[in-house]
Amino acid sequence: MHVATLNKIFEIHIEELDVWEKRPYKNNFFEIVYVEKGSGKQCINQHEFDYHEGNIFLLPPLDCHGFKIDQPSKFYFIRFTDHYFLKSDRLTDYNAWFDKIAYILANYNKVPGDIISSERERAFIINNIQSIYQEYTASDSYSESIISGALASILNILARSIEKKYVDQANEIDNRFGEILRYINTHIIDQEKLRIPLLAEQFGIAKSYFSEYFKKQAGVSLADYILKSKLRIVETKVLHTDLTMKEIAWQLNFTDSSHLARSFKKVYGMTVKEFKLSGQICC
Repeated sequence: MHVATLNKIFEIHIEELDVWEKRPYKNNFFEIVYVEKGSGKQCINQHEFDYHEGNIFLLPPLDCHGFKIDQPSKFYFIRFTDHYFLKSDRLTDYNAWFDKIAYILANYNKVPGDIISSERERAFIINNIQSIYQEYTASDSYSESIISGALASILNILARSIEKKYVDQANEIDNRFGEILRYINTHIIDQEKLRIPLLAEQFGIAKSYFSEYFKKQAGVSLADYILKSKLRIVETKVLHTDLTMKEIAWQLNFTDSSHLARSFKKVYGMTVKEFKLSGQICC
């Protein structure tokens, strides 16, 4: 599988294509794609989704993707590495943003394709993408800060949309279950807020029934769900940050890095190092 690399930490460009001649590939960077015109199919990890004018996609690193073009298409591609927001003079705290959406990114493959929640948000993102392109081509002393702020706004809206779609899918099972998952994932590192008595009271479910209710909806116990949710975040941090295992273990309330390593291998059947070298999100 070809892996596309980005020599700069940020770039944006426009492509107008009748045929997609590139073979499916993986990125080592994040990519936001806006379809200004045209239609066809987007291929992500061997699954195909229709695309058309106005679609917006977020492609995390290491997803395998490409396009099959039916009607001549015009794409905006915004590409940036995970180091884009790390410079101290940026207006956006990348580390804080990344912590906020790490779990969302880890679960993105559950809701691939266009995930914008409303046409108002879609119009906002499109305007920001076009503004970023104008600033990128103009490139004066203000452009870098304007681009950084606009990109941060786009990413936060995309994160909110991904979370909403994921929660809505869970709510189709039971109208409380999606909100329970949202609550758990929002407080995933606060063990006190994830105790059964508090969860039961928060969502109006009898304490004696909550464990049975959760396992019925999720298919796994609450403890297993919390552990696997934490390990999903570990996946994302291992692939997209420079944090040590000790730092990741501390952030996610594992006893120590050894505890994290044992838990990871038990669930995934490989060490963290083997996982990182494989360059794939475990399914």
